[in-house]
Amino acid sequence: MVLYFIFFFISGFCSVLYELVWLRLSMAQFGVTTAMVSIVLSVFMAGLGLGSWASGAWIRGRAETIRFPARLYAAIELLIGASGILAPYELRLGHNILQRLGSTSSAEYYLVSGIWVALTLIPWCALMGATIPVGMLAIGRVFPTESSRSFSFLYTANVAGAVVGTVLPLFLIELLGFHGTLRVGAACNVAIAILAVAVSRRAVRSVVAKTPQTASEPAPTAIGGVPLLAVLFTTGLTSMGMEVVWIRQFTPYVGPIVYAFASILAIYLTATFVGSSFYRRWSTRGEHESPAVWSLLALSGLFPLIAANPNFDLFWEARLLLGIAPFTGLLGFLTPMLVDRWSGGNPGRAGKAYAVNVLGCILGPLLAGFVLLPWISERWSLLLLSLPWLAIGVRPMLRAGSPAGFAPRVASYLLLPLALGLFLTSNDYERQYGKTGEVLRDSTATVIASGNGMRKRLLVNGNGMTSLTPITKMMAHLPLAFLDRPPQDALVVCFGMGTTFRSLHSWGIPVTAVELVPSVPRLFGYFHRDAPEILSSPLAHVVIDDGRRYLERTTQQYDAITVDPPPPVEAAGSSLLYSEDFYSVVRRRLRPGGVLQQWIPYGDPEDLAAVALALRQSFPFVRVFTSEEGWGFHFLASDRALPNRTANELARRLPARAAADFVEWGPQSSAEGQFDSILRNETTLDQLIAGSPETPALSDNRPINEYFQLRLRLRRLERYRQGHYQ
Repeated sequence: MVLYFIFFFISGFCSVLYELVWLRLSMAQFGVTTAMVSIVLSVFMAGLGLGSWASGAWIRGRAETIRFPARLYAAIELLIGASGILAPYELRLGHNILQRLGSTSSAEYYLVSGIWVALTLIPWCALMGATIPVGMLAIGRVFPTESSRSFSFLYTANVAGAVVGTVLPLFLIELLGFHGTLRVGAACNVAIAILAVAVSRRAVRSVVAKTPQTASEPAPTAIGGVPLLAVLFTTGLTSMGMEVVWIRQFTPYVGPIVYAFASILAIYLTATFVGSSFYRRWSTRGEHESPAVWSLLALSGLFPLIAANPNFDLFWEARLLLGIAPFTGLLGFLTPMLVDRWSGGNPGRAGKAYAVNVLGCILGPLLAGFVLLPWISERWSLLLLSLPWLAIGVRPMLRAGSPAGFAPRVASYLLLPLALGLFLTSNDYERQYGKTGEVLRDSTATVIASGNGMRKRLLVNGNGMTSLTPITKMMAHLPLAFLDRPPQDALVVCFGMGTTFRSLHSWGIPVTAVELVPSVPRLFGYFHRDAPEILSSPLAHVVIDDGRRYLERTTQQYDAITVDPPPPVEAAGSSLLYSEDFYSVVRRRLRPGGVLQQWIPYGDPEDLAAVALALRQSFPFVRVFTSEEGWGFHFLASDRALPNRTANELARRLPARAAADFVEWGPQSSAEGQFDSILRNETTLDQLIAGSPETPALSDNRPINEYFQLRLRLRRLERYRQGHYQ
């Protein structure tokens, strides 16, 4: 049994590793959009469910004829290992096919890319889902006394491995990149296959004289009158739906970096593992769970209302533990219990039950992300997702003559007033801005505009995006003034408050802005009084899309493209707007002599060196200027030498409206003074690269800025050593 635990521990680790990397590779190929993320995650879960159901059904009719289930398991793991090598090439092929199609229609693009992602990932994910029924069959042959609880055994091992899968791949990606990390996963699958073959040989010798047996099929049962499969579906629906809500709720406290999201997933899976482990020990007693556990589950589903309340001063770790761990820990106990109870160790029935649970896992994020959160707050979304458990939790109170004991009935009576109290005393993060600002919601984010005058702020999921600063005006006027000709048009990637878009528009040329979050441009008028006039102009065009995806789909070329990725520089997904791969797309969309303006806030030396090297390897001519407020850098890149103009020459190239816009917020009183302040702070790519000469260029495969924990810890260790020896 220990070896099977190890097999499924490693398998769980690999499955999360693949999910994380495949998601990022799909985003790089097809766009960082909510729809694409949902497609990838839904396809992943659909493959797991399909594989579990198909494998269980196949075994159900052939269990007596499958002589060596461990060898079948080994073959499946070997095929899964192949996915670590082949899947990236399949995704890249789909990207190339879409480019050749030349489609500019979002609907057509989503349809074709979604079909391709499904064709690529579902077969591999189905193999992952097929492992549990096959593993159950193998355990039933060698350890028949454990067969009735074999699903929970493998489930617990799988979840334990998944916990490690939320952490270790982050360090592997930092060291090896995405493709190297996939090769590590593939090697682990191959190792499992080799060991499983060895186990099969030993098992054949030990049970050769035994007649294969299959577990008996238990009668279907129900929980509180609700069919057991319906309860399993609901556990998947509510847990994954709540995970989407949790990410929206806790992002203001943990930040938008990959390590923050990994922390949420790690606590989710760790609590699930603890609950599953407790069930494994508890189930040996042969007892039936108390009805009070369902009341507790309903109540714990509302704990995030306390944990995410901004009125409480808590460390972010405490918020996550209080808000996530109780609910997921209880589900970790209940989910394997329900599958064991339904299947009784029969692989076919277990495969069906697990597939039903996975179906709920597919629909939960779609319900939360596209139906609930765009229209109602996180508080109401949690309440609605908790309603099924509230209904089950109060059944002992409602059923006359219920045999439930004293404690369950007390829990049932207290459930509704406690839940109501949690809901009424809770407070959403955005409520602190509601009286003086505006709050908008969509499937991507909760967007807040607040403040007055020059202190206005834009927050996306609680994170400050930008402010009213002359830096964003410089992003528009600097590249256009450096052009060797009058500009015809311009593109801005990332809308923000709309300042750069507005400044580009002051040149009297067609301007396109691409923004990922639909609600952000809708707040343009909050920050700028002339927003309605600008948006009504035939020269202004706002596109809701991933900026990189737009550049790959459009055939239009521009004289200037200005890019201002959302802060912080470590933000998840931001590397896709700093990478060599992105700059190769930008070059195709710039006219000869066109200029790219790339702004980057201050990062660590590795971040700056990686971006500088990526630009050097993408453009023959690059100039770098420190921002006038001393925070961040403006990179200007082109396929032609940028003119060595003086501040006066640059200022004379501005139309009258553009010059007035440029000095609107200072800090200098003239356009010449503004340009002079930036020209006096020019630096070089060599200086930035020298800060970390060993760092490779930032690429889609090596997102240096997003994965930084190892170098951060090594830097702290080096400082400690220096201080210790001094």
